[in-house]
Formats: sequence, C-alpha cells, structure tokens
Amino acid sequence: MRIQRLFSILDRLRALRHPVSAETLAEDLGVSLRTIYRDMVTLQSMGAPIRGEGGVGYQIEKGYFLPPLHFDADELDAIIIGMRLVAARGDKPLADAATRASAKISAVLPEDMEDSYYDTPLLAYSVQPKSEEETIDFLSPLRTALRDRALLHIEYLDLKDQLSKRDIRPLGLTAFDKVWLLTSWCEKSNDFRSFRVDRLKAVERTGQTFRREPGKEFRDYLKRL
Repeated sequence: MRIQRLFSILDRLRALRHPVSAETLAEDLGVSLRTIYRDMVTLQSMGAPIRGEGGVGYQIEKGYFLPPLHFDADELDAIIIGMRLVAARGDKPLADAATRASAKISAVLPEDMEDSYYDTPLLAYSVQPKSEEETIDFLSPLRTALRDRALLHIEYLDLKDQLSKRDIRPLGLTAFDKVWLLTSWCEKSNDFRSFRVDRLKAVERTGQTFRREPGKEFRDYLKRL
C-alpha cells in the first residue's frame, strides 16, 4: 500500500506545473499530514528530485529523470480511448503519432498488463464528412504552425459560401463530434475568430512569427466562453 502511495505522489507531482501543498496531497490521498511528510523524506532519500519549500509546497525539480509511470485500470482505459479517438479523428501523421505513443506506453507496462492494453475491447470510430476528408490534410500544417507560432494566410469559405482571405495567428485546435475548429486571432478583424477546418480552402505560412501577447492568447479566448 505504501509503495503505491509513493508512486501516486510522484505521478501527481510530475503532472503539476506548480508546487502543491502537503495539505492538498494529504487530502487527495486520504492520509495524514504526518504521513505525507514521512513519505516525502522517503522519496528524497531514494533519490527522487523533489524540492520542498515552507509555505509554498512540493515540486519536482526540472531536468531530472523519473522512473516510468504506473497506471491503474481506469487511467489505462482513458489513455486507450484517447489514443483511438486521435487515430479516428486525426490525419495520418496524428494517427501514426498515436500509434507510436501507444507503443512507448506499452513498453513501461508490467507484462501482465501489456496484453490487456492491446486487446482491450474499447474502440473509437468516426465517419468523416466528405468535405472534411478533402481538407483534413490541413491538420498537420495547422498543428506545426501552432507550435511554431507562425502567422498564416488562409482562404476560408464561410457557411454562406462567401470566400475571404485573412492573416491569422493560429491559437488552438478543437475536435468536435463532426468537425475540427481552428481558433485564431484575426489580424483583419482585430479579434478572435474560429474557422471550421473542413471549410478552409488554402493555408500558407507568411514567413513571419508572432509573440505571446496578453489578451490575444488561446486562454484569453477560453475565458470569453
């Protein structure tokens, strides 16, 4: 039981970008503060790169290697469904990436879980609308543009079949039941705009990039929803 709790602490710490208090960990794991303090001393004595600061909390040091993740049954189900949804709803590069990621996850699983990971009866299936099949290849350039913060020139056919040309800052991609939605900052409108990927007619890089700017980021768009 204690070994499982120690792995749970490591999993929680590595999943967080900010320090977490001992009180929060104790509440999440259903143990006392004293137990958390004792567990932290144990993990640190074993070489775990955990930094603790009074009044701030515990955090994993950056740049250190951690042992492989350990997953429970529900976590594995979530990963499997997620990977298969990506394969069903994405383009070929994204589907191939999901396959490679699944192989890496399988490599860290105990032998008694590896077969169940591949043979689990959990499937994801998607029937792509014909219009999206023709433009789903835009997903790869859009994803790389998001990572590179590359300014794009697009041609877009709206729901009234009116064609427009715009320079945009790509900020986020969202997969809905039937369509992918590109959220961007439109230089022409000087505001957020969302575009259905299946209605994009052209996507080109302008050769310019854009910096992070308060009020014009994806998280700022989400705050409006």
